[in-house]
Amino acid sequence: MKEFWVSSGHHFTTRAPGGGLKLTDAFLMAYLARPELLPPDDACAAERALHARLMREPQGAVTPEDIAELADPDARENWTFMVDFRDRLLEAPTLEAAYLAIVRNGVGRLPPLFLNQLTHVILRNALDGCEDTYVLRAAELFFRAQRVSFNDGAVLLADAETIERHHAERPPIPLVEMLQGPVEDELDVLDDATAFSYWSRSDAFSMVLNLGSNPKSRVALGRAIAIWIEHLLGVAATVEPIEKIRDDDWRWFVGLDAEATRIGNALWNGETPDDDASQRVLALFRLVFAPNTPVVPAAAGKPVYLLLAMTDDKIVRMKPQNLVTGLPLADRARA
Repeated sequence: MKEFWVSSGHHFTTRAPGGGLKLTDAFLMAYLARPELLPPDDACAAERALHARLMREPQGAVTPEDIAELADPDARENWTFMVDFRDRLLEAPTLEAAYLAIVRNGVGRLPPLFLNQLTHVILRNALDGCEDTYVLRAAELFFRAQRVSFNDGAVLLADAETIERHHAERPPIPLVEMLQGPVEDELDVLDDATAFSYWSRSDAFSMVLNLGSNPKSRVALGRAIAIWIEHLLGVAATVEPIEKIRDDDWRWFVGLDAEATRIGNALWNGETPDDDASQRVLALFRLVFAPNTPVVPAAAGKPVYLLLAMTDDKIVRMKPQNLVTGLPLADRARA
């Protein structure tokens, strides 16, 4: 079996009998070692002591008084978020259960970074054994923002952070100007000829997904969505890409990001979206549940349409939690 997404930390977890991931001290220690949580050079003694104590005892109690001792107000805020997030993970039997509780009960002030990192490791578990590099690259949309560009019918999605890093650290290389910034030679478009290289660079997030003119990419994103739903909710479904919604009686939709939700709501309410709204919609999918799946009466016998869109500044920020909270399932407790 080929390895991928080592940076998710999945190898520090163990599997529960139902297939979910159990939280371990090793996973928490790896989390505490992330650059976002390492005390900076100018950190106070109290912050260094707190970090060192948790590295020794990752599940140890942290009181509000412990955090109040930190000198830097930003550090106090960061550690408040971190400890709250850790405690949510500790309360749940698996990371999957923790994710479901977070998105169903309200994310609150939890930074998007934490939710993305949790999505990363859960999706790595769900895709364990997958050797379809199109599915793996498409699944990166679940937890990595993408920058969109257009070229001769191709809708190209490149990892936004990777593009920004290249722009900040490297001299301009006019290889792919349509990516709206300089990119390095190693930033290749995923196709049948380059797919083999994904395995050695999966943690670099340095491959571009052609969501437009390569039909394999949209099929792969639909497959990743179906895997995510079945892994988290225990519900089987087929998710296929479509060009248009040809349905005069469409009953249900889910926006896969905030922009798609806004556009879908406007259409649902009979409003006319912005003139360029259709240009911002990048992909449409038709989801059909397996037979006998209990759904709410309004959606019985009807497909669910999924919309993916980009913002005005050509960024895609997918929200996979919408697939947990937005599908018309009648029995949410079965998850």
